[in-house]
Amino acid sequence: MQFDIETLASGLGHPEGPDVLPDGRIVMVETYTSKIVAWSPDRGIHDYALCGGGPNACMLGSDGAIYITQNGGTVGAWKAEVMSTPSIQKAWPDGRVETLVEEVDGVLLQAPNDLTFGPDGRLYFTDPGDYYPDDRSTGRLFVLNPDGTGELLEEIPNAYPNGIVAEPDGSIVWVESYDRGVYRRKPDGVSQLIHVMPENHVPDGLKIAADGSLWITAFMGGGIDIVAPDGTAIDFLETGGVPLNCIFVGNSLVITDFGDVTAVTDQAPMGGRLWRVPVGVEGMPLFRGKVG
Repeated sequence: MQFDIETLASGLGHPEGPDVLPDGRIVMVETYTSKIVAWSPDRGIHDYALCGGGPNACMLGSDGAIYITQNGGTVGAWKAEVMSTPSIQKAWPDGRVETLVEEVDGVLLQAPNDLTFGPDGRLYFTDPGDYYPDDRSTGRLFVLNPDGTGELLEEIPNAYPNGIVAEPDGSIVWVESYDRGVYRRKPDGVSQLIHVMPENHVPDGLKIAADGSLWITAFMGGGIDIVAPDGTAIDFLETGGVPLNCIFVGNSLVITDFGDVTAVTDQAPMGGRLWRVPVGVEGMPLFRGKVG
């Protein structure tokens, strides 16, 4: 599958975790600048909020705030100029940023990565630690209730749980970057491997199309793997670059791309791009909620 790719913005430093604001702007994290930024046709890329550390993904809440996974300031060997505490943050439209939680149910967070609101209004997020394939840590899945309390849903040894989405029946789907697996946790708490990505297609972020298919960014794989709800491979959208995450906007897929790099080092390359691809497919509406 190939489509014309429109570059909306370039010169970005590790853009990740996009969402759409009520006024139509695309909002995303820019990890290497420790910021939330936004894009619109008339203003281009502009600052939204300074988070510090390493914001890794963001999502709009029903209260109008942007919820952020803050990894503390790391991407592999890269470290932020001003480190932060691994946490879930919240940014308001006026630029205020507050920390919601640094621990959940007595468990300190390691390096929160991606997040999603479920149909129950709760905030689910992955907490993998840092990415060192030769020295693997224990990954975790957490959920936060609207009152700020929460629980540890799963503790997964030798795992890097990455992108996460919620399905209408309350199931949570996440990708695991070490084994290239796609997992579904049903509302009864049972988790199952439903798909393994092709070799060299490290799953990073994902979203759900209106038909329930999963559109999964393949880190260093040069595109988007499309997987049926039952885990069957459907197609591959070739993009080039290093796609990190995505969001459906109308019948297009907007992609945050790392740039034309072959390895992640301790440098902070500012070659990332924001792409729009007219795929002719609409996304499943995202669930919204609020915490605190």
